[in-house]
Amino acid sequence: MTLEQLTIFLAVAEAQHVTRAAERLGLTPSAVSASIKALERFYNVALFSRVGRGIELTEAGRLFVEEARATLARAQAAALALSDLGGLKRGVLRLSASQTTASHWLPPRLMRFRMLYPGVEVDLTVGNTSTVARDVLSGASEIGLIEGEIDEPALASQRVARDELVILCAPRHPLASAKAAEVDDLLRETGWVMREQGSGTRAALKAALARRAIDPDAIRIALVLPSNEAVISALIDSDCASCLSRAAAAPYLALGRLSVAPVSLAARDFTFLRHKERGLSPAGREFSRLCD
Repeated sequence: MTLEQLTIFLAVAEAQHVTRAAERLGLTPSAVSASIKALERFYNVALFSRVGRGIELTEAGRLFVEEARATLARAQAAALALSDLGGLKRGVLRLSASQTTASHWLPPRLMRFRMLYPGVEVDLTVGNTSTVARDVLSGASEIGLIEGEIDEPALASQRVARDELVILCAPRHPLASAKAAEVDDLLRETGWVMREQGSGTRAALKAALARRAIDPDAIRIALVLPSNEAVISALIDSDCASCLSRAAAAPYLALGRLSVAPVSLAARDFTFLRHKERGLSPAGREFSRLCD
């Protein structure tokens, strides 16, 4: 049974006439008759009775009309759903983002997407770089946004922005006013407030220390905290330092509650992740375009 056969059957049932149904459908009367006969023959049931020069629905035909209408209505609804999804009138965009991207870089782009496609739901999960990569690998999210890079052959990555990292401390901390010759010793001696394992920010700090010939595994870690906001709160009025995005600390720097140590750190990338073997949904493709 095909949708075309159901359409022809309903047209004939409503017109009670093969020729008129054929004209309405843009088919020949012989094609309409052949379709009805094929349906009756395959299911061994008579749908129409030939009465004189006309036709009438049999009892089986009358019962089948409602089923045929319901089936075509569902098919039309399915076609409309696909059309809506393809046209971004509805759907879901599933994203995972690490904290710095989710807090600072991502929101204006999500707002732009929402303004363009208000019928598409945005489902955002926030974690660290490792958890974002796992979400994209598992298919829980179709797009990931992280700081830095990740070594995962199954994921395709693309740089979408640059981020400035800084060493932060309280204004009275020796690092805040250190001379160039003092900096490395102070970095070795200070206590550090760190993000958790798997955080791109933590990895960036360790790489920065290693470039200055400071063993990142030998530094004194005072606290490990799970968010940028928690790290900043711990730093204020403390004798510790940390490494964060300047964007994350900007309000506290403007108020003079934190200072930037005179340490030059390499910029890092904000990176767009997707699975190499999974195509992006229409919503995912459009969001990717906005990220570009």
